[in-house]
Amino acid sequence: MGKTLILAEKPSVARDLANALNVKGKGEGCLVSEEYIVTWALGHLVRLAEPDEMNPDNKKWSLEQLPILPTKWELKAVTKSRSQLATIKRLMRDRSVDSIICATDAGREGELIFRWIYEVAGCTKLFKRLWISSMTPEAIREGMAALRPSADYDALFLSAQCRARADWLIGMNMSRAFTVKYKTLLSVGRVQTPTLALLVERQKEIEQFRPETSYGIETVFTDYKGVYSEDRKEKLFPIQADAEEIAVKVRGKTGVVIESTCETFTEAPPQLYDLTTLQREANKRFGLTAKRTLAAAQSLYEKHKYITYPRTESRYLTFDLKPKVKQALESLPAPYSTYSEEALHGLVVMKGGRVFRKDLDADHHALIPTGKKTELEKLGTEERKVMELILARFTAAFLPAAEGEKRTVITRVDMYDFLSQSSQITHGGWKDVDGIIDRTAPLPELAVGNQRPVKAVEVKAHVTEPPKPYTDASLLYAMEHAGKLMEDEQLAAAMKKHGLGTPATRAAILERIIEVGYAERQKKAILPTVKGTRFIALVPDALASAELTGKWEYGLNVIAEQKVVDVAFIDRFMAGVKKLTVDLVAAVKADERISGMPLDERRRGKTRSKTPPDLGIPCPICDKGKITENDRAFGCSRWKQGCAFTLWKDALVRFGGPKLNRKIVEALFRDGQVKGSTGTVVLTGKTIRFQFKDSADATPVISMEYKK
Repeated sequence: MGKTLILAEKPSVARDLANALNVKGKGEGCLVSEEYIVTWALGHLVRLAEPDEMNPDNKKWSLEQLPILPTKWELKAVTKSRSQLATIKRLMRDRSVDSIICATDAGREGELIFRWIYEVAGCTKLFKRLWISSMTPEAIREGMAALRPSADYDALFLSAQCRARADWLIGMNMSRAFTVKYKTLLSVGRVQTPTLALLVERQKEIEQFRPETSYGIETVFTDYKGVYSEDRKEKLFPIQADAEEIAVKVRGKTGVVIESTCETFTEAPPQLYDLTTLQREANKRFGLTAKRTLAAAQSLYEKHKYITYPRTESRYLTFDLKPKVKQALESLPAPYSTYSEEALHGLVVMKGGRVFRKDLDADHHALIPTGKKTELEKLGTEERKVMELILARFTAAFLPAAEGEKRTVITRVDMYDFLSQSSQITHGGWKDVDGIIDRTAPLPELAVGNQRPVKAVEVKAHVTEPPKPYTDASLLYAMEHAGKLMEDEQLAAAMKKHGLGTPATRAAILERIIEVGYAERQKKAILPTVKGTRFIALVPDALASAELTGKWEYGLNVIAEQKVVDVAFIDRFMAGVKKLTVDLVAAVKADERISGMPLDERRRGKTRSKTPPDLGIPCPICDKGKITENDRAFGCSRWKQGCAFTLWKDALVRFGGPKLNRKIVEALFRDGQVKGSTGTVVLTGKTIRFQFKDSADATPVISMEYKK
């Protein structure tokens, strides 16, 4: 009997699979036993060919060659991963292997990664699908015992392939068209561009905002306060004199309570986390970017096995997961273990609702702990913060609702009514775990007919505030709910499931927008740059609107959910994408607005000096040259003599750190470290490290060695 080859998406997942299946032997790029060979990809090992790889004539960018519409799609190896791809090809072709298991991540992209490798390898052997959401040994063995036929996922693969080809058509053609037309490097993306449009639109709202002032009246009684109201709502006056007139009439008078009510209320626990909700909460609570939260969650999943698959877009569990939930509740670490007994009772009596449902609304269930004993003290700072959010939300989901009282009092002074309200939590329930309970100052026990003298009256100005700039948290929410702005119900429904991007890709999209210079971070805020703002002004509405993504997601959902693959529908979908590409390229060619984009220094009539200015600091590599600066990096003045010292200005940006400038680099080489709002940049020997401000880890977030 031959061996079974298992292909995982990453080395860490391959090791987990091997451990669960008792595969101990080591091979070249794989792990082996008598029954299994476990190997791994490194994410995407295969990509769609670039235009010039399909046709050398496309190497030079020009409008005349556009649009580029491949009749045959070619796949190419990702250069940095060629050796591992060669290993997988060899194993797939090995005569001792008679069956294959696809164990890449259970989702659209994971399916695409495997199928493209399978195609490039020229493999025709039968394969089955491992579909799991947890990397614990028990979950892996259960999944291996319930492998599914590959044909069950043919539609999912075709949906993923259509998405990749459609993104290629729009991205490649429009990036080339804009770059050539406006003579500066411009990146266009189906999700990236409408996300940038959200940033630009919000900035426009902020800049065009004009504050408006209105005036309210606050009275201070003996032991409580009230605001002038009509129909139980605070009344505001556009003219200050009108408010002052009433203030004069009630000053020094005595008020009589004409209404006093007390209503009880309940507040249900929040739903479990999906990835986007977790990223938003981590940003609001701790200032973590979406990328850093995803990295921490991925580590908790792959390295520590503490949580289930994090890149999920569901906030529900299926009923068959109740035994695993029970195990996880019984294994809670302190201080969450204090609530285990009460939460377990909640699990027993729970019928469904906000936690359980018969069928999921996505490929993976909500993000929860696996039940493995969690040692919080051994986690890194950011890992621990993210893990504690997950533990608190998971525990809270099975605890009773919070209970409270809302008191409302209306006090009449002369002929004017003043409203007083307070809200108090009387039983914390799930809020005790969260630790955040909003309270207002309690009102005294008042009965109808009680009298209170007016101690003071004040007319208070209320000034409207501009919209707040987007943060990671608010922009993720806007991306997730982009479909709500659409009038077309079908498109809005498609966007409800995916929004702009997916939970797995949104963090990368935000970083990409910043990386290409369309936006920048200022503390927590994400703001569009001049380049990004002017770019959106030039982009056709079809690209800047979320509607395009809505149409595509609707079509891709139809493809993915087909039980029998409908080739004709797929052909119509791709024909529509090609027509859109043709129309968009034509629109750019016809656009005469060629002066809108900011140009490079070289195109502003300035000539670049042949020798970049130096900082007067010896090169840390050769010790003979001086550190010089250009637009993108710091380097060595002796680069022509072979010194390869290069320090990119954006080297730390991708990790959440600052963009390096002359001032930072001078201070770094003078003092050995530079402290800023986000953290500390440290120079040790020939190593530059960046450590986040809120991190207490001994190991820095990144370490960057200069290359000789």
